[in-house]
Amino acid sequence: MSDALPLVRFAGVSKSYDGGPSVVNGLDLDIRRGEFLTLLGPSGSGKTTTLMMLAGFEAPTVGRILLSGRDITELPPYKRGIGVVFQNYALFPHMSVGENVAYPLKLRGLVRSTIESKVAKALATVRLEGLENRRPAQLSGGQQQRVALARAMVFEPELVLLDEPLGALDKQLRERMQIELKTLHERLGVTMVYVTHDQSEALTMSDRIAVFADGRIRQLGTPVEVYEQPADDFVASFIGENNRFDGKVLGREGERLVVELVGGVQVRSLAGKDVADGDPVVFGVRPERVRLDTAGCENWLRLPIESVVYVGDTSRLILAWPGGGEFTVKLDRAAAIAGFSRGDTVEIGWRAEDCLVFPRRQP
Repeated sequence: MSDALPLVRFAGVSKSYDGGPSVVNGLDLDIRRGEFLTLLGPSGSGKTTTLMMLAGFEAPTVGRILLSGRDITELPPYKRGIGVVFQNYALFPHMSVGENVAYPLKLRGLVRSTIESKVAKALATVRLEGLENRRPAQLSGGQQQRVALARAMVFEPELVLLDEPLGALDKQLRERMQIELKTLHERLGVTMVYVTHDQSEALTMSDRIAVFADGRIRQLGTPVEVYEQPADDFVASFIGENNRFDGKVLGREGERLVVELVGGVQVRSLAGKDVADGDPVVFGVRPERVRLDTAGCENWLRLPIESVVYVGDTSRLILAWPGGGEFTVKLDRAAAIAGFSRGDTVEIGWRAEDCLVFPRRQP
């Protein structure tokens, strides 16, 4: 089979329970060989159910799942040859690290010498050499996560599924493990499908991101595409920070769209997607795109400061929006907030091309 064909194909897959609403609805998705694909979305969006159907722990109500062109829809999990890492790691507490990693190989009936060689290789890959005889309870959370990863990859599957495996780790360790996982993926070339609700994880690690909501994929693209060119208001608000206001299209000035926002503020943006004069819209501009230097900005106004927030490597000015609400300015240097305090008025601006404008969904 040609490597140009997808490793995995979901074809018209839906999943419901006991005749209820579909938790996954009409899913068509191709997963490329060797890619790191993240399924991203809020709780109940269908991302974990999609992963469990691919692993074989859930069965589609309708549709087919293909692996390397072979229909695996009815195939039990142990016959799919897919590695899985769960959020709680699912390590056997009564087994040593080496025994945990060896378990999939013993199930496959490999001889002892081969098992020992493969276990040593897998542990070296995740930098756990010398810990073969420890029990999981004697390991840190990060080490347990690596054991689970070694066990998922020890039989050299072409596909590894990861269900929020970093969720139990503290922030600093989680960020370090993100880099380690991505580095490991690049070195081994194995296809990884990763489930998370954490947007920063998705942006950091992925080749592509599938953004889920209400059982459907709202956008599929690279991290740059889903952040810089969100397909709709949901994607724009779910990924990254966004100053978001309701508005109405007043008209056009050449290539610019004129939008009136809550509070009577008029802004100019590039032409919005599928919007016409008079349409209700949702407007957004990301906090890091707003400037204190308004030179070259087509949009600018003066707003009072409600609070000044120091975050270490960045700082934020929280401003009061006319008519109610807040407007955030994110600055990449803490020194930039020097001299600002609550009650001051500050002039801000942003370019038309930094605006996001989408049709407003009716309730």
